[in-house]
Amino acid sequence: MRTILYTILFFTSFSVLAQKSNLQQYYKIAAAAQDLYNQQNYQSSVDLYKQAFEIKKDSRYDLYNAACSAALAMQNDLALEWLRQAFDNGYTNISHVKQDADLKGLHSLKQYQALLKLMQAKVDQIEAGYDKPLQKKLLAIFEQDQKYRLQSDQVGKQHGYESKEMDALWKTIEHLDSINLIKVVSILDKAGWTGPEQVGPQANSALFLVIQHADLPTQQKYLPMMRQAVASGKAQSAELALLEDRVALGEKRLQIYGSQIGEDSTGLAYVLPMQDPDNVDVRRADMGLGPIEFYLKNWDVKWDTVEYKKLLPALKRKEGITD
Repeated sequence: MRTILYTILFFTSFSVLAQKSNLQQYYKIAAAAQDLYNQQNYQSSVDLYKQAFEIKKDSRYDLYNAACSAALAMQNDLALEWLRQAFDNGYTNISHVKQDADLKGLHSLKQYQALLKLMQAKVDQIEAGYDKPLQKKLLAIFEQDQKYRLQSDQVGKQHGYESKEMDALWKTIEHLDSINLIKVVSILDKAGWTGPEQVGPQANSALFLVIQHADLPTQQKYLPMMRQAVASGKAQSAELALLEDRVALGEKRLQIYGSQIGEDSTGLAYVLPMQDPDNVDVRRADMGLGPIEFYLKNWDVKWDTVEYKKLLPALKRKEGITD
């Protein structure tokens, strides 16, 4: 029996490792496909998405992005198929579909109009069960949380990251954060963590955004609630990873997933102190996050594991981390 049990455990472990390896490969290819889209190399983006979907084909956001690349590459049939699959896997943002310029080439097609009708009918059915007043409240919070943060990079580049204009912007952000936090804490304390089936995916994300932008004691208080929400399917593991990192750094520990970025006085970005840089992409894949190499392109940072490990002791000292 021991031999049989050992064999079972061996193959189970091998299977899990293989699945993790496949998942890492998927995220790497999908991220590279999105990078090619950003470079307007749409056909090559489509080719990479095809490779990615041979490994995994249930990410509504990747399927939607792939549909955009296909539409821009004038592969209409493929774009419609990927758009349908995105919808089948839970993509329900109909208003964005209708406004997305990437899909403009599909608008005159009867198949596209028919697909929109099917999507709208299902969305109407899903949203019939929503708590509409709560959804409206959370969507307003979501918009307030993001509106001015999305302006920060432009203001920093135009006026400087230490400028009075940037200071004024952050005072506005902090004021709105304090108001939103009161609202979100009231929701969480009364009703717990809502789920997308109750208010929709975007409204549901407002809870995470506000808690992530709160002070450390608030983050610590609601982190266990969010962990439980992820376990029950009411929150996304990728969002949880960001909160885990924020709390770790706030507690003067190394972040886990490399999601938190610092900036020096010139606006140059860098990865705040992180544990085990060699295996960060394994951990990121476990949480539904793409490779750090592509994530850091949002800040024009080139990831170099060897160089980062050399800088890590100085980064730890700078942040007061002793572990």
